[in-house]
Amino acid sequence: MPGEMPLLDKKTDSEPDYVARARALHSLISAAAPGVDTNRELAPEVVDALHEAGLFRLFVPRRLGGGEVPISTYAQVIEMIARADASTAWCLSQMNVCGISSVYLKPEMARKIFGKREAAIAWGNSNDARAVVVEGGYRISGNWDFGSGCHHATWLGAHCPVFNPDGSPQILDDGQSLHRTMLVPKSAVKISDVWDVIGLRGTGSDRYTLEDYFVPEDHSIVALLYWPDAAHLNQPVPYRLTASSLYASGFGSVGLGNARGMLDTFIELATRKTARLQRNPLAESPLVQAAVADAFIKLEAARVFMVQNLREVEQSLKPGQPPSIDQRVRIRAAGTSAIRVAAGVVNQIYDMAGTTAIFAGNELQRRFRDAHTVSQHVQGRLSHYENVGRHFLGGEVEMRFI
Repeated sequence: MPGEMPLLDKKTDSEPDYVARARALHSLISAAAPGVDTNRELAPEVVDALHEAGLFRLFVPRRLGGGEVPISTYAQVIEMIARADASTAWCLSQMNVCGISSVYLKPEMARKIFGKREAAIAWGNSNDARAVVVEGGYRISGNWDFGSGCHHATWLGAHCPVFNPDGSPQILDDGQSLHRTMLVPKSAVKISDVWDVIGLRGTGSDRYTLEDYFVPEDHSIVALLYWPDAAHLNQPVPYRLTASSLYASGFGSVGLGNARGMLDTFIELATRKTARLQRNPLAESPLVQAAVADAFIKLEAARVFMVQNLREVEQSLKPGQPPSIDQRVRIRAAGTSAIRVAAGVVNQIYDMAGTTAIFAGNELQRRFRDAHTVSQHVQGRLSHYENVGRHFLGGEVEMRFI
C-alpha cells in the first residue's frame, strides 16, 4: 500500500525521474479524487502539480522543454497516477498522446502552442466535422465528443475530413479520405456539459463545438490516424509508434493502476472489517487471503507484460526503423489484456468488500465505476483478441486496430 509520499524534488536533472515525480504526487491526487469525481473535472491544485512535475509534457521534445520519454516510462507514470485516481491518469494519458502533435508542427508553431509551462492539448472524436480548404488554411465546423481534459487544456484539437472549395472530399492514394487535425485555442470553442456517466467522471470529457472557424494552414497537422509518417522515422521511438499503440499502452496502464489502487484500499479495509455473521476480520479468511494473492499476481503479470514488451520494442528498434507488425500486435495484446485483467480483478475485490463498496462516496465504489468505464473504451474491446489471434495463426491483421 502507498504510504506518505515525499515532497516533489524541484531540482532540475539532466534525466528527470518522472515515475518518482508521479509517485510523489500520490497523496495530493488521492485526497482530491472524491472532489474530482463529484465536480467532473480535475482539481486546480492537481493540474498545477502535474504541470510543475512536467507530467503533461512527457512526449513533448526536449527542445520544447518536454520529457521526450520512452513509452515504457510513460506507461509506468500513468499507472502510478492511476493508483491515486483513474480520472487524473486518463486525462494525463490522452493529453500526453495529444502532445505528440508538437513534433509535427513547424518549430515556430510548436513554440507558440507548447512554449508555456501550463500548455496542454486535448481532443475528441467527431461524426459531423468538416474542414473546407480556403486561402491560407481551412474553415472548420463540427462537434467533438469525449474531449477528456478539455476544461484545463490550453489548446484543443479538431480532427476533420478535408473538402475542396467545391465540396468534394480530398482523397488519398489508397482511396481513403484525407483527415487533418486542426489546433485551436480553447477560447475559440463552445464546451457543452454532456459528460453524465457512471465512471471516469473527473475526466470532464465534454463536447466542444466550432462553427465556420478559420484555422491557418500552419495550425494543422496530419491526423493521428496516419501517424507515423516516413519523415519521422529517425525520431525517438514514441514518435514512430501509431496512435493506437500509444493509446493502448496508456489506457491499459490506467486500468492496471486503478485496480492496484483498489486492491491497496481493500487490503487496508480487510484488516479492520469483520463481515456480518462472521467472527474474524476479512484478513483472516483463507478465501480472502487467496483472492488477494490472486489479484496481486494477475496485476503484476499484466504490468510486467506491458512494460517489458515496450522496453523490448525500444531496445530493438534501430534508427529509422518502424515497429514491425508483430511488435504492434504485441503492444495491442498487452494494452487490451491490461484493461480486461484489471476489470476482472476489480470485480473480484468488489465482491469481497461486501456492502461497504456499494455506497456513494466510497473509494471502492468509485474505482469499480472507473474500471468499467475504462473497459468500455475502444482500447478494451474483446474483439481485439481476434486480430491478435489471427496474427499468431498466420492470418492478415486489420492494421487500423494496431
